Amino acid sequence: MLNRMICTLSFCIFILSSIVGCSPEVGSEAWCKALKEKPKAEWSANDAKDFAKHCVFK
Repeated sequence: MLNRMICTLSFCIFILSSIVGCSPEVGSEAWCKALKEKPKAEWSANDAKDFAKHCVFK
């Protein structure tokens, strides 16, 4: 029973870490392009700040 729980938890952690690892790095060309396509109403304050810093004022 404990082995199964540990295995399931490990699998969940692996899946979550692989999903997070696939997002582009802030400031990269891919990140700038993805943010340009995202509606501005969905941007956070940090998104707007980082976009201005990395994509507008290079």
